[in-house]
Amino acid sequence: MSVICLASRVCRAALPLRNVKVTPSRNVPLQNVRSCLGRTSVTLAAESVQKVIVDEIPEAGRKYVGRWLFGCSGMVFGAVVIGGLTRLTESGLSMTDWHLFGKKPPLTQAEWEKEFAQYKEFPEYKLKNMDMSLNEFKFIWWMEYGHRQWGRLIGTVFLLPASYFWYKGWFSKMLKKRVFACGVLIGCQGLLGWYMVKSGLEDRFTEPSDVPRVSQYRLMSHLGMAFILYSLFLWNALGVVYPAQKVKQVTAQAMKFRRLAHITKGWVFLTAMSGALVAGLDAGLVYNSFPKFADRWIPSDLLAFSPTLRNFTENPTTVQFDHRILGTTSLALASAVYLWSRRGVKLPPRAYTAAAALGGMAWMQVGLGISTLILYVPTAIAAMHQSGSLLTLSFAIWLTHELKHLKKIPK
Repeated sequence: MSVICLASRVCRAALPLRNVKVTPSRNVPLQNVRSCLGRTSVTLAAESVQKVIVDEIPEAGRKYVGRWLFGCSGMVFGAVVIGGLTRLTESGLSMTDWHLFGKKPPLTQAEWEKEFAQYKEFPEYKLKNMDMSLNEFKFIWWMEYGHRQWGRLIGTVFLLPASYFWYKGWFSKMLKKRVFACGVLIGCQGLLGWYMVKSGLEDRFTEPSDVPRVSQYRLMSHLGMAFILYSLFLWNALGVVYPAQKVKQVTAQAMKFRRLAHITKGWVFLTAMSGALVAGLDAGLVYNSFPKFADRWIPSDLLAFSPTLRNFTENPTTVQFDHRILGTTSLALASAVYLWSRRGVKLPPRAYTAAAALGGMAWMQVGLGISTLILYVPTAIAAMHQSGSLLTLSFAIWLTHELKHLKKIPK
């Protein structure tokens, strides 16, 4: 039976109750009975639809589907971490070709020398790494190779169990659509990764002062798609394993809190994408002071490029300035979410914990960002800062998931 059909039947069955004459009981106040009947058609239908969506997954398969979704989200998280380390160690341009199913790594001295000779034909070696030894090249090559193989492993871990669960009928209709979307995103992510790397291999670095690097636009797109894929896996895993809790009464304050939580989640994502531009332009290596830019609140070269709009995506100073503003705003929003949750607003029980986790993680993330800046982008702290952005988004997703039933105030 479809969800829509069942919901309509529940509504039709509940509507006649409004015309029933209610006789007050000694133990049940008449006002409470009328309030219950008045909410029946809305509340009962909504709860029944939610129950059907969850119950379409057989009990025997729910545990395995949930673990698989959490596992996939964890692997995407790992890919983001490995990708950040690959970027920070400047290893991303070491492999100059791409094969759908990968290739055998060089094992003999002759194979390594052939791979190194291929790398020497591209701009990064010619303009930046002419003094690189073979052993140094091996390190960056293995970093990039590991990142690519991890991506292929994600595809395998996703596809094989998904095919089995689909065959067993362990996916609801809605979950089938979302699983299909995740599969498409995984495929596109691999192609987009190579498209990004190609931008750093092109012969477009003509000046001696040019730094061979991938396009910051493609880097932001690659990271953004990873964040979206991770969010889809996490949201659906929470829905299967930890369905959102309900509250007895939805209040106007709770509805406003829910809107703030969604705004915060979107702002955290926007801040992370700004961070991708910072990474793509090495903007963390300019103005390594906080809170001022050297001795100024507004840097003198903030709008040095022409036309003006170029500064927001191509000027390292402007990109860092924007990232600071976005990060500070994210901190303010997350702090407001936490403080509001402690002021008596009626929320589902787990939402209070999620709000506290979001607020605490936001402060840790800002601390990591400031440390990364003033310490001139050490690899370990910078990698933690990038991972922290995804953790902050995770807590925001968890919070909004717990608030998913706060959709409207029953009349």
